[in-house]
Amino acid sequence: MNVHTTSTQELWLVRHGETEWSRSGRHTSTTDLPLTEHGVEVARELAPRLADVDFDLVLTSPRRRARTTADLVGRPEAEVDEDLVEWAYGDYEGVTTASIRETVPGWSVWTHPVPGGEDADEVSARLDRVVARAREQAGRTLVFGHGHALRALTARWLHLPVEAGRHFRLDTSTLSVLGWERESPVLLRWNS
Repeated sequence: MNVHTTSTQELWLVRHGETEWSRSGRHTSTTDLPLTEHGVEVARELAPRLADVDFDLVLTSPRRRARTTADLVGRPEAEVDEDLVEWAYGDYEGVTTASIRETVPGWSVWTHPVPGGEDADEVSARLDRVVARAREQAGRTLVFGHGHALRALTARWLHLPVEAGRHFRLDTSTLSVLGWERESPVLLRWNS
């Protein structure tokens, strides 16, 4: 814990708007897809919820879908942070979980290897850096990112292993807030 009062420290998470691949369940990490028309429309609906909130730090994944979402909600000043990229899916980029399970029964990014991609330790190391940046702030940090990475980030905020992210469903164009209850990191709002 740092010198700031934890009661005022929050980490706000926005998952990017819908893309063709997020809609069809295809794993999307490095493929830089635009938002669908529906994705643009729903992302814009988040703007009023963030309009009157002050943030000490605003970060975004470098991927177009996250940066576009930041722009649509009125946060064009978001600083690109490479640590916010999606879990690297390697050989499974563009493939659905159902397809992977045809050859690897029971496969999950949370529990199985990702050939040519990242493992949980690598994801944990980079998301720990995001948590550290947020905890350097006295107030609120806002981040724009991706489904698996934000779920893993939540696990790390809560002092849980990355794999615990599997317990936090996260839809596109949603807002979640992490914070504190006394000295314990907690979920304040999820997937809303």
